[in-house]
Amino acid sequence: MMDLLKYKLQLITIITVVLTFSSCKNDAQPKIVENRNNGSALGTSYSIIYFSNKKVNYQKEIDSVFKVINKSMSTYMPSSDISKINEGDSTLQVDHMFKEVFNLSKDINNKTNGYFDPTVGTLVNAWGFGPGEQIKLDSSKVDSLLEYVGFNKVQLTNKGTIKKASSNILFDFNAIAKGYSIDRLAVMLEKKGITNFLIEVGGEIFAKGENLKKQKKWVVGINDPEVEDRNNYKAAVKLKNVAMASSGNYRHFRVDPITKEKYVHTLDPKTGYTKNAKVLGATIITGNCAKADGYATSFMAMDLEDSKKIIEKDTTLQAYIIYLDNAGNVKEYITKGFKDLIVE
Repeated sequence: MMDLLKYKLQLITIITVVLTFSSCKNDAQPKIVENRNNGSALGTSYSIIYFSNKKVNYQKEIDSVFKVINKSMSTYMPSSDISKINEGDSTLQVDHMFKEVFNLSKDINNKTNGYFDPTVGTLVNAWGFGPGEQIKLDSSKVDSLLEYVGFNKVQLTNKGTIKKASSNILFDFNAIAKGYSIDRLAVMLEKKGITNFLIEVGGEIFAKGENLKKQKKWVVGINDPEVEDRNNYKAAVKLKNVAMASSGNYRHFRVDPITKEKYVHTLDPKTGYTKNAKVLGATIITGNCAKADGYATSFMAMDLEDSKKIIEKDTTLQAYIIYLDNAGNVKEYITKGFKDLIVE
């Protein structure tokens, strides 16, 4: 009888331990909620996925980030800081965002030997890619406009104002501002305690943590530059805690009516002309999206061999460049680090 009672007590103890362990295990696994925000901003669309332990909606905060970016750097808003500076305001003190973009642009400008140059605003307008009036260009006109291009002709003063060598110099941060806006959105989410998210604005990406719904790294596609359909992907990559930006002739291009040659929207600040599309597409993966955006744009304008030198020197840059060789054949240049991220 005592043995039977002892056995029952042991059985109850085992069941209690199992139930307690099971309860602790369930409590240890937090609830995972997927949140999404989609919309339009900066002249393009955006999509943001982020995970939390409850349903949240940061639409107000997202709109606020885009609003301050536009107020600082939108060339399409006459009331923005950049528009006022372009109009000749030399007393305006720029905000910290403008300063960060200016300084990063200066760094990329130096490292690309001037191929990344946000002072191409006058040329952007002249070629019909900006908010200003498009004009008919010939070689003499292009040469005259080049006088107003050059990052060495502008200065961010200690007072936080912009000094220009000529009032005709116009800033255009569109080649880096979109990536920068993604970085600011990432900072906003991180301040909210969000550690797993994917931000996409106009095809540029910032991936943090993992896709908790699928329990794996974020997987995103890379557009095929030979196909105008942006839903057609050349490859897919898995990303974690990195940013990715692409530039290619599938976004904006012109076709010469006589030669039928295709020219990308990227301007060559050395010649003043839009670039012949030898490089079809450039995708860069690095730590922040503004840097990825700036270099992806630069490599569309630069000769491939010069781009390779920069990439090989800066180990933080991983690159995938699709280009045409001298015979017109499509070729690929891809770094090892980038190749390791491609989904087979």
